Formats: sequence, structure tokens, C-alpha cells
Amino acid sequence: MHFSLNFAPLLPYWPVFLEGAWLTLRMTVIAVVIGTAVGTLVAFAKRSRRRWLARLCSLYIEAVRNTPFLVQIFLLYFGLASVGVHMPTFAASVIAMVINIGAYAAEIIRAGLESVPRGQIEAAECLGLSKWRIAWHVMLQPSIEKVYPALTTQFILMMQASAMASQISAEELTAVANTVQSDTFRSLETYIVVAALYLGLSLLVKLVAWAAGEYFFKRRRIVRRAAAQTAQAARRRAAASRAAGLLNASGNAGTPGASGQSGTNAAQRSTS
Repeated sequence: MHFSLNFAPLLPYWPVFLEGAWLTLRMTVIAVVIGTAVGTLVAFAKRSRRRWLARLCSLYIEAVRNTPFLVQIFLLYFGLASVGVHMPTFAASVIAMVINIGAYAAEIIRAGLESVPRGQIEAAECLGLSKWRIAWHVMLQPSIEKVYPALTTQFILMMQASAMASQISAEELTAVANTVQSDTFRSLETYIVVAALYLGLSLLVKLVAWAAGEYFFKRRRIVRRAAAQTAQAARRRAAASRAAGLLNASGNAGTPGASGQSGTNAAQRSTS
């Protein structure tokens, strides 16, 4: 059986692919922004002294993390429609993504909050800072900086999981791929293109997340600059010590010859 890759039949569908990729990116951005805000509130609420609120947050997190994302989309789109609540596919997909990423972000951020030393919080309280300023400056900002790589990974996973929205006919990238391959009968080529587009979107999300981290986390830049300066100073000291060692070695090598010559001259003078 002879088979060769042929991407020519897909060329007329490039605008459709780009529209699907743009819809996927829009869904991801909206879900990430709102879901991270929801996760932050849930993370603080789970640490609340009110037991009913902490248990309610735990129930939400466990319910979302232990059920498939596809089932969550079906519950929102088909389940609510059965009781008379109809919503567009885009809205249902985004709400499901917000609910999902909110639960995962809540646990990630809560782990960061737990890593803040209790002494820092007590010191802020002694300085008279309000609870909101303590929560923002002392707890949340350092926590987000610590768990930011894990959050970035979760954002990328959520973008890839948006492919599940094709099951409710949301015209995102995977749904577009299904339509194109049914029209062209070039399944392998179609899904190679889709995989490349998902790879490009993942790299784009990672790049944007890295740039945002560099902009918002100023302490990271200061620490990295200080570490570079320390390493440069250490290299200079090492080079200076090596140069001093070479000078000492060359000086010590010339000293025995000079003392031997002076000893010979003294012996000749005493003999005469």
C-alpha cells in the first residue's frame, strides 16, 4: 500500500484553521483570567476559620478534580438544557473551563499560601497593616511567585483540554479539524496541522506567561541580577587569586638563584 503526505487539499481551509485557533485562544484567555480569580478567592476561603465555608470550598474542589472535564461540559450544556436553561456553546465551554481551572488553581495557590512563614504574617500584623494589605502584599504576591510555574502548566493543560468543547459543537480547533478531515478525507495531514497549531498555541501561552512573570515579579529580576553580579565578582576574585599565585610562584622560583649567587660572592671575599 502506497501512501504519501499531501497537504495541498488543506490549503483552502487555512482561514478555517486560523478561526478555530483564534476561538481556542479566546476561550483559554477568558477562562484563565476568570478562573485564576475564582481560584484565588477559593484558596483564601478554604483557609477561613468558618468551617462551613472551608468545607464548601473543599467540596467544590474535590467534585471538580475527581470528575472528567467532558462530563462537566455535558452537565452545563445538556443537563441545564433539560431543565430549560439553554446557553450558547461558547458560553457553556468557557464556564466549564472557568469552573475547572478555578478548582485546580485554588489548590495550587493554597499550597503557595501555606508556604508563607507564620512569622511574616505576625510581623505584618505588628506593623499595623490591614488584613487586605497583609493578604495582598505578604501572602498572595509571594505565593503566586512561588507557584507561578505550576499555574502556567495548568493554563497550558486547560488550553489543550478545550478540545473537549468540540463534543458540544463549539467551533474551536478540534471541531474544525473534524470538519476538514471529513471534507478532504486527509485525516493524517489534518491532524498533523492541528497538532502543530496546538504546539504553537502552547508555546505562545508559555511565552506570554513568562513575559507576565518577568513584568509583575520584580523581585525575581532583582534576585537574578544580584546572583549574576555575585557570580561575576566571584570569577574576578578567582582570576585575581590565580594571577597572584602565578606571581608568587615566579618570585619564589627566582629567589634561590639570587641567594646562591650572593653566597658565592661572600665566600670569595672571605677567602681573599
